[in-house]
Amino acid sequence: MKKVIECVPNFSEGNDMNVIRQITDAIESVDGVKLLNVDPGKATNRTVVTFVGDEESVVEAAYRGIAKAADLIDMSKHKGEHPRFGATDVCPFIPIANATMEDCIACAKKLGERVGSKLGIPVYLYEFAASAPHRKNLASVRAGEYEGIKDKIKTADWQPDFGPAEWNVRSGNIAIGARKILIAYNVNLNTTSTRRANSVAFDVREQGRKVKNEKGEDLVQPGTCKSVKGIGWFIQEYGIAQVSMNLVDIDVTPIHVAFDECVKSAYNRGMRVTGSELIGLIPLQSMLDAGRYFLLKQQRSIGVSEAELIKIAIKSMSLDELGPFDPQKRIIEYMLADHSTSPLINMKLNAFAEETASESPAPGGGSISAYVGALGISLGTMVANLSSHKKGWDDRWQEFSDWAEKGQQYKDKLLALVDEDTKAFNKIMDAFGLPKATDEEKKSRKQAIQDATRYAIEVPYRVMQLSYDSMAVIKAMAEIGNPNSASDAGVGALCARTAVYGAYLNVKINASGLDDKAYAGEKIKAGKELLDKTLDLEKEIIGIVESKI
Repeated sequence: MKKVIECVPNFSEGNDMNVIRQITDAIESVDGVKLLNVDPGKATNRTVVTFVGDEESVVEAAYRGIAKAADLIDMSKHKGEHPRFGATDVCPFIPIANATMEDCIACAKKLGERVGSKLGIPVYLYEFAASAPHRKNLASVRAGEYEGIKDKIKTADWQPDFGPAEWNVRSGNIAIGARKILIAYNVNLNTTSTRRANSVAFDVREQGRKVKNEKGEDLVQPGTCKSVKGIGWFIQEYGIAQVSMNLVDIDVTPIHVAFDECVKSAYNRGMRVTGSELIGLIPLQSMLDAGRYFLLKQQRSIGVSEAELIKIAIKSMSLDELGPFDPQKRIIEYMLADHSTSPLINMKLNAFAEETASESPAPGGGSISAYVGALGISLGTMVANLSSHKKGWDDRWQEFSDWAEKGQQYKDKLLALVDEDTKAFNKIMDAFGLPKATDEEKKSRKQAIQDATRYAIEVPYRVMQLSYDSMAVIKAMAEIGNPNSASDAGVGALCARTAVYGAYLNVKINASGLDDKAYAGEKIKAGKELLDKTLDLEKEIIGIVESKI
């Protein structure tokens, strides 16, 4: 699988869009790179750029962006709210898919050597790429900022890892590193006071604040959130003060916890959090976890769709207070998604029906079976969600939430198989279209056909298994769910049965073309047993439903 590495350089220009555009154009000029996000800040006079690619392309793109920034940005004239010490201030590499931290460290060192030798910019390696423990923390590397680096760079402890040990007046220095996914996140306060914003930041950030004990000695009072860095500042552009944070390990402190800690601190200090602002991109899981967190605080079911969880997260943290928040443009996985690989589930209902009715053999019975199964468990999940909010059942909301969450998981897996079944059919067609002029080609073609046929058996069998398993949720909802929705549970059971039976027919017809008769026989036998159990369970569920209506 291709490696995907994210690079998030921060450039010390946030106002001149012509300069920013020239830098991003340089980045995008590299084949294999995808620009995901450009987030300029006027008050900070800083732009966060996010792009992805493989090891070679991200290093090349980062170099071109850094070189262009060195040409266009004069640090001796730069002013901004955010700490900075270079035209390209920081440039981290982050493993996203099929890549390791070691891959990113190698990228950081390769880029650092090139920037130092070719551009004459002093380079410091930080985080996982750091050459010494005291250089791991970016704040330590950047301490003194642009104005202070002139003297700092002369000391023995702060010789650069690459490039000349001399102050570059125009371009400053650069920190290049390898790190985990970091969320740059600002929380908005109903105050204009930087001092008050700092008081909240000190309450929350891991570093905390210095305090004196009864003897007058300085002590450190840590903040409430580990792996969080933070300061307070006033943003002229918005007319408010913010708590500006870097969440450096979201497994330790996720975004919703940092937000709530700011809410608590602000309230205790006579202020109110009015919203928040994401800088750059965020992983999908962070948004889903936040949505679940806020629903659970309301004692509401978390067994809702992915889109609903994201909506709850956005509204709960008011991520759209200062501007629109489009999940398709702010969530990493959505920016990387290739919708062309899932054309069916992204269709509108009428288009899906019309495509099914066309002369094209796909989507066929397998895809339709998967979709019917998804509809069946969707009905069961609906009953669970309705039951969790039923008046008088407040003490049972968690029980129904758990059932609804299980239902959502089955639904998502079955929806994915709608397109997967069509892909399996297309693989068979592609295999039959392979050349067969030579004995070697015939052998290769035959093997490809057999491999594709085996896969075309496995996919509908998975549809069978998932649809049958989903009936546990449907049965529970028929038994204990809102009695006013008993018929919905019954229809869900009928859909699940149809999905199992339809997928079984696809297992049988595809098994007939497999040379491995032992494997084919095992799958047909297992499928028949699963079908029989499904029919029995369907009868049981319908009996329960009929007794209630």
